[in-house]
Amino acid sequence: MKKDESKNLFTKLAENPSARKGIVAIGILGILLIFLSGLFQNTNSDADASVSSQDSAVNVAEYTDALQQELQELLSKISGAEDASVMITLEKDAEQVYATEEKKSTKTDGDTMDDDAETNYILVKDSDGSQKALKITEVLPVVQGVVVICKGGDDPQLQQKITDAVTTALHISSARVCVIGSE
Repeated sequence: MKKDESKNLFTKLAENPSARKGIVAIGILGILLIFLSGLFQNTNSDADASVSSQDSAVNVAEYTDALQQELQELLSKISGAEDASVMITLEKDAEQVYATEEKKSTKTDGDTMDDDAETNYILVKDSDGSQKALKITEVLPVVQGVVVICKGGDDPQLQQKITDAVTTALHISSARVCVIGSE
């Protein structure tokens, strides 16, 4: 088609009242579809966010259980520490570390100099078109304290052996370890 023919076609459509109504109806329908797709997309991203936070909580619980199990197996090999039960508490949940970019600028105004810094998260698009921050790593929680209950745990020499094993295995201070004897 040539330019003149396309102008004539648009002129004819603009002059025809039923064609104008049809074009307006198609435009409104398009806007409604865009609006509805935005509603469904927000609902899905909210669900994804809740799933990722639940996954993180499950991972922390699994991490704690695995630590307790490994420590219990380790302590069972110490002579005199029979039927050892271990409880580990953590300071906080796992922490997500995201990629950031920092922009620095310096402004000179006469004798004064102002430094400004702006930090932004680096965003990536998912396959569904939503944007999320780029996750670099997940920092596992820090052990807050350990309680060990075992037969013979009242013996000071055994307490010292268990405390040494726990502090070395978990890289914590002896102040965070409690060893108690059981009957």
